[in-house]
Amino acid sequence: MLIKTRKSWHLTDRDVTPEKLYLNRRAIMAAGGAAAVSLTAGACSAEEAQTEAPRGAMPADGNLSARETAYMPPDGDLTPLEAVTGYNNFYEFGTGKADPARHADAMTTDPWSIEVTGHAGRTGTFGIEDLIDFNALEERIYRLRCVEAWSMVIPWIGVPLGPILQGFQPTSDARYVAFETYFNRSEMRIGTFPVLDWPYVEGLRMDEAMNPLAFLAVGLYDRVLPNQNGAPVRLVVPWKYGFKSIKSIVRISFVSDEPPTSWNRSAPNEYGFYSNVNPNVDHPRWSQASERVIGGGPFARRDTDMFNGYADEVAGLYAGMDLSENF
Repeated sequence: MLIKTRKSWHLTDRDVTPEKLYLNRRAIMAAGGAAAVSLTAGACSAEEAQTEAPRGAMPADGNLSARETAYMPPDGDLTPLEAVTGYNNFYEFGTGKADPARHADAMTTDPWSIEVTGHAGRTGTFGIEDLIDFNALEERIYRLRCVEAWSMVIPWIGVPLGPILQGFQPTSDARYVAFETYFNRSEMRIGTFPVLDWPYVEGLRMDEAMNPLAFLAVGLYDRVLPNQNGAPVRLVVPWKYGFKSIKSIVRISFVSDEPPTSWNRSAPNEYGFYSNVNPNVDHPRWSQASERVIGGGPFARRDTDMFNGYADEVAGLYAGMDLSENF
């Protein structure tokens, strides 16, 4: 007899208290999606995609349907939608938390393509709809924990990262996967202070990228991603600080050596390559033992969980590593 057990982070609807702005989600999502999409036939170029069975396209009305799931530590209400879309870090559009919502609509997101390079059997430039079937999405409720000691709980819509990467047939030389954000100075509000060396880049070890929790998001709540949240496709790595979850991806590279990452390159004494949520390692300028709950009122705080609450699922990735040195 096969006995199925739920992971600690895989909750049912009754385990999560929905935000009132989200009460209409079942009516909107009545169509429901299938299981998460994977590139079972391998990644393909835009020309090759024309010969495949039609895939679901990004909806013109901005509404998404998804198979409902929940993946998060078992506490916390959903962050109100206006906070999720109005309080962001996206420094290409300004350093203020409200700047991205004010200025990111200048970014062009349609059409969108992603270049795949490096140690993989299938490389090239692919349209987003060649990679992601918008009729086959799933929802995951994750906490996004930012290094500035604040957090949000967001219902993301998208697909697991691992099957997408496997479709490109990475070789044994692909020990890391690197990501790059779209950058267009004519569309982005870059001030006189450069903040970072653009374009924004990030990376994961291959085994981290293949972990079932790693996720490519194309929407949140019941709609496609707003530009300020990383449209049209972003990474979500829920056991790491939010800056690892790179927005508006235009390049994926399979590489042998640890790739450069923007914040580590800018301030290596403050931001490491791994950037796992670790309440026992303080940022040089503030404690990371607790976090402010965005949308929960001016005094709402919670204790920070190791690996953001996903220790059972990801701690094994770092067995034997000094997590104070490899921060």
